[in-house]
Amino acid sequence: MERRKRNIVVVLIGIIIVVAILSSFGLGMFAPDTAKIVLPSAAPSASPGQVENDGVVRVDVTPQTVQSVIATLNRPESYGRSVTILDIWGENAQGTTQAQVWVDGGWTRTNATLPGGEVRCSIVGDGQVWIWYEGEDEVLNAPADQSSADLEGQRIPTYETVLDLETDSIARADYEELNGLSCIYVETQADETGHVERYWVADDSGLLVQAELLQDGQAVYRMTSAALERPAPSDASFTLPDGTVLHEAGA
Repeated sequence: MERRKRNIVVVLIGIIIVVAILSSFGLGMFAPDTAKIVLPSAAPSASPGQVENDGVVRVDVTPQTVQSVIATLNRPESYGRSVTILDIWGENAQGTTQAQVWVDGGWTRTNATLPGGEVRCSIVGDGQVWIWYEGEDEVLNAPADQSSADLEGQRIPTYETVLDLETDSIARADYEELNGLSCIYVETQADETGHVERYWVADDSGLLVQAELLQDGQAVYRMTSAALERPAPSDASFTLPDGTVLHEAGA
């Protein structure tokens, strides 16, 4: 009888330990994040480089730290959005490219309507890139590199474009509001040709929402994007002209 009691006590102790461990994990999973990168505001109790407001840690950005801050932002794995690219050659000379972009599970599909009216399509995923023109059956297939999903010939920069900048070339970094959206703003120094690059990265999605190229203070290129649709719509197509399905959204 005494041995049986000891066994019961041992089992009870084991149960208590297991419950305590599971409880600690559960609290960690369901407790709200206490460190988020959002628009900073002054707070006298904050530590250097940070400010606090209602328990939320807000990180200041500088030209030296902005790339690290952008790299840590959370980005959606599935979304769709429209992108407008404006090339400006003079006061009355400009060309517009309208692109629809879908991203899902590591795959990117882009349909870009070029200034001449042609629609250029591309799919990037699984280490490959497929490119073709709407209405044509011929498809170019090649190995993809890290810039394939970013540029695809459409010249659509992403947040990775900012991460690839030389840190010494960054002249200014700050938080700015763009059309009601809180963004991290990055501006480069003028290069030897007088070009300055400007980028706005949304701090809620981590995605680049606007980019500009200035020459001698005048915009010669501008990329803007509309609000995200999250997740990517179920009818987002990752299918080649011959009917080959490379990926299914949401799969």
